[in-house]
Amino acid sequence: MDYETLLTVQGYAKFFLILAVFIIFYSYAYSIYKRQKTGERDFEKYSKLVHDDSSVSMPLEERKKDKDIDNKEK
Repeated sequence: MDYETLLTVQGYAKFFLILAVFIIFYSYAYSIYKRQKTGERDFEKYSKLVHDDSSVSMPLEERKKDKDIDNKEK
């Protein structure tokens, strides 16, 4: 494999790697937007943690009290 072919393969690999990172990032950002819009999760609450992170703060969400979770924690 000569040097020019190696540079071509490296260029294509870099392009597809950047494309994959771009697709993953935007799909994650869209999923956050969609969950916020449907009301499944309120990400505004999590942004308040930056300013209010003391040990006496109220929890943001209640813990689930399922039997399966209780058994796994023991």
